[in-house]
Amino acid sequence: RHVDSKKMSFEKVHSFAMGENVFEGAESVVLPCQYSGILPERNPAVIWRRYDLKPQTIHLRREDEDDLRGQHQRFSGRTSMKSDALDSLDFSLTLRKPHLSDSGTYTCIISDDREEVRVTDVQLQVKVKQVEVTVQEGVESAVLPCKTAAYMEEDDTVEWTRSEPEFMIAYVYQNGSNKAKEQDKSYC
Repeated sequence: RHVDSKKMSFEKVHSFAMGENVFEGAESVVLPCQYSGILPERNPAVIWRRYDLKPQTIHLRREDEDDLRGQHQRFSGRTSMKSDALDSLDFSLTLRKPHLSDSGTYTCIISDDREEVRVTDVQLQVKVKQVEVTVQEGVESAVLPCKTAAYMEEDDTVEWTRSEPEFMIAYVYQNGSNKAKEQDKSYC
């Protein structure tokens, strides 16, 4: 099972992106990664990364324990791997309480602290459950519910859109106020 780390770069083990879909509010989602290559002889580790984030590390598993010192704070307390991952070669990552902002491409990597080999990419899409609201025509107003557990940055934008009968922007909220210039006239 072990091999000299110099040979590691010649392994052709990378598989292309698979898709995982989950609704926000689910208990957890598993990002699959089954390794069929040979482990490095020294300091083998599995790293899950998202290259669009800083820091990029989502989870790092060494032979005997997790090393979460460099983990992105958004994922603190929400990630886990099997304790025998480096023996079973099942590098799947469990992500608890997925948020909308968890959507993205996650990369599973095997490393020996000097060199890294990309094993697989997993595309995760976290969706919002669709809610149907029925009202009588002519009523004063209707509430369209939307709650999220997502981590929101100060400059994030919330956008309400309508897809039928044609695409329209109903409301855009950013930096504490409505951006009326982007709103369709019928909703002003």
